[in-house]
Amino acid sequence: MRYAIIGTGHVGQALAKAFARQGIEVAFASRRSPEALTPVAKAIGPTIIPHSLPDALQADVVLLAMPFKAYQEVAQATESWPGKTVIDVTNAYGISSEELGNRPSSVVLAEALPGANLVKAFNHLPAAVLAEDPRANGMRRVLFLSGDEASAIATVATLVTRLGFVPINLGKLAEGGLLVQARGNSWGPLIFQDLFQQAK
Repeated sequence: MRYAIIGTGHVGQALAKAFARQGIEVAFASRRSPEALTPVAKAIGPTIIPHSLPDALQADVVLLAMPFKAYQEVAQATESWPGKTVIDVTNAYGISSEELGNRPSSVVLAEALPGANLVKAFNHLPAAVLAEDPRANGMRRVLFLSGDEASAIATVATLVTRLGFVPINLGKLAEGGLLVQARGNSWGPLIFQDLFQQAK
């Protein structure tokens, strides 16, 4: 399974640290060149590999950690979406419901990536918290998932577990997934909820 993180800001780097902590190789990309990303990647760990955006998007599982409005540029960077699992880490805070066609932002994003299986995850925690070791005092930090494809949910839940978190499935994007969707100038009720579960 090949992984890629698209977005190298605070959230993208927090995700990269989670991968590095477990020694999992992941492509690391943005609109910047791989050479420009090399110092940041090296500072995080040897399993964080800078790539061009088109090359990174060839991965089996793609984590979108860039600003929400950049989704159209990412969507146009490859035609290889069919069968791919895409993890939506974005938050559409400040974007009106009218701009989204009165749909959840993840639904809008899914429609822009034809053939991809999209799962909302990793977006409800601030970057600084996401970057921390999720295991503490015999507990593991909870991550919420939502998506419309059971197989994609299972794939992401496996990754979440490998990274040391506890996956909690909220259901479909337009149902339980609304609990972690920012809409207009309001946050979903589970965004910023930092919860732990007893480690098994």
